[in-house]
Amino acid sequence: MNLNKLLKPGKLAIVGATEKETYGGFAVMLMQQFAPERMKDVFLVNPKRDEVFGVPCYHSIDEIPEEIDMVIIATAKKTVPDLLRQAKNKGAGGAVVFAAGYGETGKAEDKTAENELKMLCEELDIALMGPNCAGYINAVDNVPAMGFMTSVPDHSGNVGLVSQSGMICTLLLDSGKVDFSYVISCGNSKIVEVVDYIDFLIDDEDTKVIVSYIEGVTNPKKFLETLKKAALKKKPVILLKIGRSEKGSKAASSHTGSLSGSDAAFNAIFEKYGVIRVDDLEDIASLSNMFASIPALPAGNRVVSINGSGGENGVACDIGSIYNINYPEFTEEGKAKLRPMLPDFATISNPLDTTADVCYDTDCFADVAEVIINDDNFDMAIVGITIVNELTDLCVKHMSQALIKLKKEGRVNKPIFVVPAVESGRMPDYVTNLKEARIPVTAPCYYGYKHVAKLGSYVDWLKTTDVESLEDAVPDKPKTGKEKALSEHTSKELLKEYGVTVSEEYIAVSEDDAVKLAKKIGFPIVMKIESEDILHKSDVGGVKLNINSEEEVRVAYRDIMSSCIENCPDAKINGILMQEMLKKGTEVIVGVMNDPSFGPMVLCGMGGVFTEVFKDTALFPAPLKKADAIRMIKSLKAYKLMTGYRGQPKLDVDALADLLVGVGDFAVAHKNDLAEMDINPVFLYPEGEGVIAADALVILRS
Repeated sequence: MNLNKLLKPGKLAIVGATEKETYGGFAVMLMQQFAPERMKDVFLVNPKRDEVFGVPCYHSIDEIPEEIDMVIIATAKKTVPDLLRQAKNKGAGGAVVFAAGYGETGKAEDKTAENELKMLCEELDIALMGPNCAGYINAVDNVPAMGFMTSVPDHSGNVGLVSQSGMICTLLLDSGKVDFSYVISCGNSKIVEVVDYIDFLIDDEDTKVIVSYIEGVTNPKKFLETLKKAALKKKPVILLKIGRSEKGSKAASSHTGSLSGSDAAFNAIFEKYGVIRVDDLEDIASLSNMFASIPALPAGNRVVSINGSGGENGVACDIGSIYNINYPEFTEEGKAKLRPMLPDFATISNPLDTTADVCYDTDCFADVAEVIINDDNFDMAIVGITIVNELTDLCVKHMSQALIKLKKEGRVNKPIFVVPAVESGRMPDYVTNLKEARIPVTAPCYYGYKHVAKLGSYVDWLKTTDVESLEDAVPDKPKTGKEKALSEHTSKELLKEYGVTVSEEYIAVSEDDAVKLAKKIGFPIVMKIESEDILHKSDVGGVKLNINSEEEVRVAYRDIMSSCIENCPDAKINGILMQEMLKKGTEVIVGVMNDPSFGPMVLCGMGGVFTEVFKDTALFPAPLKKADAIRMIKSLKAYKLMTGYRGQPKLDVDALADLLVGVGDFAVAHKNDLAEMDINPVFLYPEGEGVIAADALVILRS
């Protein structure tokens, strides 16, 4: 969809122009105040006014003497269709509609109105922003097409914002913390969708970083294709996605009519496609500013933290551990260079306390910082400077000037982030000067370190992910009929086709058959009822363990049959499943949940108490590459137990990863009819001994 006439218009009309403090009034005020040079290309329309703020006013769009690219409609919902037709007659290819009362209300008649609006726009070939939106600001071409009174940037930045909330746009604009290229309030996004705007910003050369506030996704496949496109261009996407809580999901639905979807599924999608998820507007402002300000991404995720006091240094150590910041130690060469430059009592370690003596001399701190930042073990640097009044602490002046000196003289090329210990806005000139030197000042401590960690994770993701090969498994023809469970044996036979190792087993249909098969497998064995109608076999006496003789086989066969017939008289029984008695291994749970929007998600976690009490699981969208599976396993809290912890044998993580890949392939093949799948337990054995699926359940939809 071409959005140029909508977002980069030449001539445009404002319908509903007024001097009142309403959408139509604010749209005119913003244009006059912040883009007076554009007023010659702006036509005001109001049938009841001859002029607005001294500008001539036309009584209808038809009276406009020239063609227009875009129309801003600031009138009631009922007027919108006719106004769009009139605008099309004047050549319009874009429209902004502020009116609410469409699909976001949840009422059938309002949803119908929204669908009719979509069909009309498709018929007229008009890219419509909204309805129920606040409009947009194009800071690149200076087009303030907004219906909220807000701060309009006096210069163009390189951060593009797409938000389903108009107030989120104005709050970020008014904060003055971000230099925007575009600020887009897309509202219900019924015609031009959120992903269309993101796609536009991916292609936009003036936008370096994309941030978005979203409440839900209406076109999952298109969403994933857009995320992949951003990843291929290495253009970071920072998302504030609400709906983590039940109340958040309800709020999303009532605001724009969006379905927020499974939060776990969104997290998995973001992990796969390198999207950086944030929690609040301070996150958006500070993190986008970091990405936008640095000339290039760091080479890796290795961070050095430089501080001027022991207290700040201790905080840096602890917060770094909270966010898993990679703090490598100095090279021996780096240590040797630093020793004569620092006081004798200074400890050369990362994070580093340079001591106060160094921080009160611009040249001295510049020389020390140059050695530290250029150490081959580091990819980027955090410098702790709390920008308070320099009369309070002169080190603010010397440390800031030293960093600017290093950048301007080209003595360091790695990213540097100034992270204040507390609120740091009392000396705005310092913040500006640092920013001009491409050294962003982050939000205070907690945020700054968190955002450096997120930047490092993003760089690590780019280095370890084959973006070209990213695939989705969004269902194309999902089945929605009744769910039908497959028996354990049938489930395992399906999984075997995808390389999943299962226990040796056969179905016996008589006592004699059971004895013969038991001998074939070898004692001891396990005997289970084989029926797709009996899922909880143990509850009805359908499982016998440690069978060691022919007589025990016969007794167990009769006991299982009689108990299951008595407890489940209507169940279809296929026979008795004769299985090898597996040696005990570490229990792992593997499963698949089929998200209605994004398709199958593979789950992996430690079994038993780890699953039930600690909820130690990882989720990743199918299909999986081997590297994805390894990353899943390493993300588990219990991963340490697999690595030979405290003298225990290392476990066969490689074999478990292969099993996860196979399960993902199975899930993709059944993406349209799979409801869910469970392998519980999977026995994980010591390194080189593999894994075995001991039990399995596949549930399909008809």
